[in-house]
Amino acid sequence: MSKERFIAHIDMDAFFAAVEQRDNPKLLNRPVIIGADPKGGKGRGVVSTCSYEARKFDVHSALPISIAYRRCPQAVFLPPDMEKYKRVFDQIYDIIYDFTPVIEVISIDEAFLDLTGSFHLFNTPAEACLLLKARIKQELGLTASLGLAPTKMAAKIASDLDKPDGFIRVKQGELRTFLWPLGVEKLWGLGKKSTLLLNEIGIRTIGDLAKANPLHLEGQFGKHAKAWWESANGFDERQVETDDRIKSVSNETTFDKDTKNKQKIEATLIGLSERVSLRLRRQCLKGKTITLKIRLEGFNTYTRAITLGKATNFCDMIYKVIKKLFYNFDLKNKGVRLVGVKVSNLIASDIRDSIFYDEKDEKKENIHKAIDKIKQEFGSGAICRAGSMDFFEA
Repeated sequence: MSKERFIAHIDMDAFFAAVEQRDNPKLLNRPVIIGADPKGGKGRGVVSTCSYEARKFDVHSALPISIAYRRCPQAVFLPPDMEKYKRVFDQIYDIIYDFTPVIEVISIDEAFLDLTGSFHLFNTPAEACLLLKARIKQELGLTASLGLAPTKMAAKIASDLDKPDGFIRVKQGELRTFLWPLGVEKLWGLGKKSTLLLNEIGIRTIGDLAKANPLHLEGQFGKHAKAWWESANGFDERQVETDDRIKSVSNETTFDKDTKNKQKIEATLIGLSERVSLRLRRQCLKGKTITLKIRLEGFNTYTRAITLGKATNFCDMIYKVIKKLFYNFDLKNKGVRLVGVKVSNLIASDIRDSIFYDEKDEKKENIHKAIDKIKQEFGSGAICRAGSMDFFEA
């Protein structure tokens, strides 16, 4: 019989809004919405997160900011300060590390941790979780919700069921008892569309899914159905992965109005390419896969990508690929709402992934270093390509 695992999932409660409320006492007990500028209900973009006071008005993350404003015009609307939130999460990470070095960061406000080999230092796994929550509250003035279970799936679900400042433990023999009464939408990784399709064939709870014929499910929903069925039955052998390397670097922007102006879109794409290039270089990274993201009017979102033979962090190369992807994309005569640029498939910038020495690359490298130095000293808009001037001035 395999050894029981003790996996916790930590989820910071309304993280961005909670940090702002902590740092500004005038915001306490008030609805706070972090996201795009609502511009009196005419703004673009979406809600990043919001305080629990705002959630009473049916405001939630990913909600269009214009709708959030209509539902809760009395809220305090703030732009996200990602640098500050990252600094705070680094502090949270340092506290978690005192409990276990086996940490898998999922996003800036949540992580898995494996306590199997370290909980005995704190008496029991549950006591370790409660002490971790207490330290975060005492040292940082923030609350976290934790789920503790033998599997990642159950821990993730448990952390979401008793928010804010909650803690739920699921023991090995309680997995099915815990999972089966819950709605099937609670399964981590199951999208809205798949949930609706499952509901249509009578599968509404995780228990319904667990009792279904896995072969029939696979025939209807494809290869993912097997993983759903296994998770529903409490089978989840996934380990907490400690690889915290950056997987991609991206930037995107939402236009004030849907636009068909290709000159404006190009200027934005150049500016985004410059930002991604600068971030890659500051983190000593380069990548092979370059992705264009486009959201059209009506919120339909598309991505197109090209993988190069050699990794790059040069702006001109990134933009060359992005421009090609953009002009090969059929806009269907619709306005563009959002564009984004992403570089992935990353390696360290000092790794030579080609056997051929390119003198031109060395010259480009020196030019980029000079530009980086100017931008670091005087700001991102201090020096930029002519086509991107409108983007940096906006």
